[in-house]
Amino acid sequence: MDFDLSDEQEQFRKVVRDFAVSAIAPHAEAWDRDHSFPTDVVLAMGELGLFGLPFPEEYGGSGSDFTTLCVAIEELGRVDQSMAITLEAGVGLGANPIYQFGTEEQKQRWLPDLCAGKTLGGFGLTEPEAGSDAGGTRTRAVLDASSGEWVIDGEKAFITNSGTDITSLVTITARTDAPGSGGKPEISTIIVPSGTPGFEVQPPYRKMGWHASDTHGLTFSDCRVPEANLLGERGRGFAGFLAILDDGRVAIAALAVGVIQACLEQSVQYAKDRNAFGKPIGSYQAVAFKCSDLAVMAETARTLTYKAAWLKDQGRPFKREAAMAKLYATEAAVTATREATQVFGGYGFMDETPVARHYRDAKILEIGEGTSEVQRMIIARDLGLPV
Repeated sequence: MDFDLSDEQEQFRKVVRDFAVSAIAPHAEAWDRDHSFPTDVVLAMGELGLFGLPFPEEYGGSGSDFTTLCVAIEELGRVDQSMAITLEAGVGLGANPIYQFGTEEQKQRWLPDLCAGKTLGGFGLTEPEAGSDAGGTRTRAVLDASSGEWVIDGEKAFITNSGTDITSLVTITARTDAPGSGGKPEISTIIVPSGTPGFEVQPPYRKMGWHASDTHGLTFSDCRVPEANLLGERGRGFAGFLAILDDGRVAIAALAVGVIQACLEQSVQYAKDRNAFGKPIGSYQAVAFKCSDLAVMAETARTLTYKAAWLKDQGRPFKREAAMAKLYATEAAVTATREATQVFGGYGFMDETPVARHYRDAKILEIGEGTSEVQRMIIARDLGLPV
């Protein structure tokens, strides 16, 4: 049993941490305050090679393993959750579906710029009335045989990286069965390039957290794309997105590990520096125990996350482990940010204090890419329960 990362991975961690501390941390509060998406920094992340980590060199990637991607996400998440989710979604939801299911022509067309971080892709799964119940998808794509085009009508909600200046495409799920056919819906996945007539990006949401992350609703009205934009087999979109989400759950867990680690480091430092009743507040058991609990959360979440990543890298089943990692790490992140805010007291309630931003950012981790309830359902089914 070996819990150590390789020397190369540790060196890479240092490179990403140095970048995060110098290029992201000084500006994170301002981006959060202004709800601004820093395109220049995202492009710099691309130049660092972060968006191409798990993809082959032939498409502009570096051929790294999934664990290395999780290291990068954790380090960005330690200073700013918004930039970490931009990377996580750009890789896992933007580029990965094309790499996993695309034709060689689709890969050659889209992946090089996505891997280089010159462009971003979104993944349009959630709808106003179909989130975790993706089988309730109402967006429909009808094949017009006369023109050889898919005609798409519908709506998507809460789509990350879908409306930036560098977004090149959104991959969407849509029903492709004949209207009124009955039975189980046929769900397929289709690539919709940005700027396609009939594809409209709605104004950005006003969110509790992730203020520097790009999130929009999307509408499709008589939106036409070539028949060749079908991604993967027709009718296999549902199965495809389930596989994509298994990866994403581990990556979201890494995001959670980053914010737990930040809460631990910042709380310990504050407990040493802040004095009350004549001595550092860290000398009081109430505060010291909170810091101890944060350390346990960080260690446990990290172990679950990197075990799941390791299983994926070994080519072994990891669905249950991905669900466990996301469930524990994200719920621990919400607890950790609440406790860190308590350690900081009144200062923790001020927006200019990082823990206030962490507190607002953490809640979505229990919701996105499968709620905590969905993770429990996955685990229960794996235990053989008839859920």
